[in-house]
Amino acid sequence: MPELEPITEADREAIHAQLGREPRGAVGVAWRCPCGKPGVVATSPRLPDGTPFPTTYYLTCQRATSGCSTLEASGLMTEMSERLLTDPELAADYRGAHQAYLDDRARLGEVPEIAGISAGGMPERVKCLHVLVAHSLAAGPGVNPLGDEALERLGEFWARPCRGAGAEPATADQAAE
Repeated sequence: MPELEPITEADREAIHAQLGREPRGAVGVAWRCPCGKPGVVATSPRLPDGTPFPTTYYLTCQRATSGCSTLEASGLMTEMSERLLTDPELAADYRGAHQAYLDDRARLGEVPEIAGISAGGMPERVKCLHVLVAHSLAAGPGVNPLGDEALERLGEFWARPCRGAGAEPATADQAAE
């Protein structure tokens, strides 16, 4: 599991602005956007109200979220899922990403109701690029091959600071820049 940064009050305010609501079960910042704001938060596997929550890495960066939505609309998830059926090496690496995700979540707590369930469709299909990208950003390159691929397809916008330091929502055109 990557080292998590504690969530400050400024981070909570930024995450609230990014999501349009209070973050639920956030336990740390797993990755920061180049603008300095939280981009991926790690969440507890059990929310404060007791609900099991399998999404350990939650993407909050608005440009990344918008970019992932654009990629999903392009049919990339279907293409990736089909490749998992025909590329044994990719499928094995994706199963490894699933296990890494489960291992990271176990460090945050055990929740029997979601044992063996990761997120984003892992390990058999691709159901949510937002989760895979969040995992790749939090864990670093080489852990989640399809998250890494989605990041690569998002392009170079990661190297530039967000407009307005990430305060306003990005449009799909801005995310594709």
